[in-house]
Amino acid sequence: MLELKNIFFSIRSEDGSSKDIIRDLSLTVKDNTFTVITGPNGSGKTTLAKLIAGIEKPTKGQILLDGKDITEAGITERAKAGIGFAFQAPVRFKGITVYDLLRIASGKRITPAAACDYLSEVGLCARDYINREANASLSGGEMKRIEIATVLARQSRFSVFDEPEAGIDLWSFQNLIRVFRSMREKISDSSMIIISHQERILEIADEIAVIANGKIEKHGKREEIFPTLIGTEAAQDACARLK
Repeated sequence: MLELKNIFFSIRSEDGSSKDIIRDLSLTVKDNTFTVITGPNGSGKTTLAKLIAGIEKPTKGQILLDGKDITEAGITERAKAGIGFAFQAPVRFKGITVYDLLRIASGKRITPAAACDYLSEVGLCARDYINREANASLSGGEMKRIEIATVLARQSRFSVFDEPEAGIDLWSFQNLIRVFRSMREKISDSSMIIISHQERILEIADEIAVIANGKIEKHGKREEIFPTLIGTEAAQDACARLK
């Protein structure tokens, strides 16, 4: 179980004043659940993802993993503890192949056959990608799916995806939904946390947390929360982007 307790995160403005991005936020993510965190632009979603991953550290409050305080733990320590993170804009690597990325992500030696299995999970033909460089020759949608494959290879207990739909085309988005739906159906001994305001991703969640002005406004089962979002920015944004 992942617990965020009374989290604050502040930044310094140019005039020296302090601004709270996250304010007294508390959230519990249960084991074996698919949780979507949504909210309007500027509400603190990406900052929250970075706090969970250890990219940023809270100004105040605690982050607990299975009851252990990991508030001061960095990215590497959290990754070893079982928290994986997929960036909003996947990092590209010149000179590193997709196979290299999967081996590094897994933290162990894996065979080309095992790497191909991870690529197949995200709908990519392994023979077309395994030896390609993870560079600018790949589209945004391809890189998104490859990054998801690396998260699968890592086998994290808590996998965090920051707006995985950002910057990709309709075709790639439809494939991402298929991938996440498949991951949701196979979820076992792990949890997924997706930062998104896309209706189709919200529809396949177990639980939805709504963040506004740096605080959790609502949190509950999808069937309870999703109907309250219809007609809001969170529910309408997907339709606007896909027209």
